[in-house]
Amino acid sequence: MSSPTIQTDLQDVWLPDEPDAVFSALLPALGKVLECDRCFLYLRNPESKMGMVPYCWIRSDEIPTVLDSDWKAEPESLPEEDPLFAAALRTEASVFVEDVETADPKVVNLAFEQREFGHRALIHAHLCQDGQLWGILQPCVFGQPRVWTDLDHTVIDQVVQKITPLAIAYIQTAATESEAEI
Repeated sequence: MSSPTIQTDLQDVWLPDEPDAVFSALLPALGKVLECDRCFLYLRNPESKMGMVPYCWIRSDEIPTVLDSDWKAEPESLPEEDPLFAAALRTEASVFVEDVETADPKVVNLAFEQREFGHRALIHAHLCQDGQLWGILQPCVFGQPRVWTDLDHTVIDQVVQKITPLAIAYIQTAATESEAEI
């Protein structure tokens, strides 16, 4: 990471190399680095299409949290209702939305975003490997648009590369520990 501040803020996140510890430390650090209001991590098993949001950081209590530590089936209609999720399923590059209110409807379903998340700007970072979606990291801003800088793009690209294997390990461990197929 190029900025000394970013290096300082994120350097300790990666030690130890254990998914729960990394994710717990990463979200507040990433929220600080990106100056976001909320950052959450959606994890999913691409085979069973079960997912959950076990990690969420919020800047203040005024920001709604998105937490769900129970595995749930993804609604079959989700890819049709949410173009961002459809792009993630196609394992396309992460999407940086500066303003959900003015974004192309082919990229963002405004009504869905407002109803489900309430944010104004977001990064929809796709955790993919071997043509499969394993998770989505979503930093976001409320109340105003946000221009995502080249540095923001670089940070997200580097973070996604580092956490994708950890997300896969987390999901595979959860699947082997659970009696239900995740």
